[in-house]
Amino acid sequence: MLEHEGHSHTHTLAVEVRRRTGLNAARCYQCGKCSAGCPMAEETTLRPHDILRMVMQNRGGEVFANNSIWLCLTCETCTARCPNEVDPARIIDALREMAYDDPENRGRPPRKIRAFNKAFLEWIRRSGRLFEFGMIAEYKLRSGALFDDVDKAPAMLARGTLKLLPPRIRGIDDVRRIFEACEARRPKDAGDREAKP
Repeated sequence: MLEHEGHSHTHTLAVEVRRRTGLNAARCYQCGKCSAGCPMAEETTLRPHDILRMVMQNRGGEVFANNSIWLCLTCETCTARCPNEVDPARIIDALREMAYDDPENRGRPPRKIRAFNKAFLEWIRRSGRLFEFGMIAEYKLRSGALFDDVDKAPAMLARGTLKLLPPRIRGIDDVRRIFEACEARRPKDAGDREAKP
């Protein structure tokens, strides 16, 4: 229970999700259409409808301890299929934001997912576009997966699908300004929490 201005309020996971998104997870009546269309359903132990049920049951500890929210592609198939317009994709995004905002960082994404996100964004910042060769090299260094899929590199280089030099774009300064603006809006301790092992 949270005390606020003399009133007693129950602060649940569903309340926090609604505060952040304006969405009411209780509108989900567990039809399962979202999960039936999810391209990651085979890879996750919690499907979109499971996550929504757990939000309503205030089972945040279980949601954040599971990797399923980090495996969501945000393709929004679940949202498009929802007959009640619940928007599971946005709720899952909010749960990821909440995991990042947690001062104890209990819901932090797995190392490989963090490594991929950092490598991807760093190459967008540097060159304004994705540079696959550089991103893969940086991902492998950050994740420790140095030799995973290394046997595929020669064929990709021969077909020209991996370029050895990053692309150049005209608006690189604009891209960098966008990154700077986003970083200025981040909580001051977010970088420190990401750096923890």
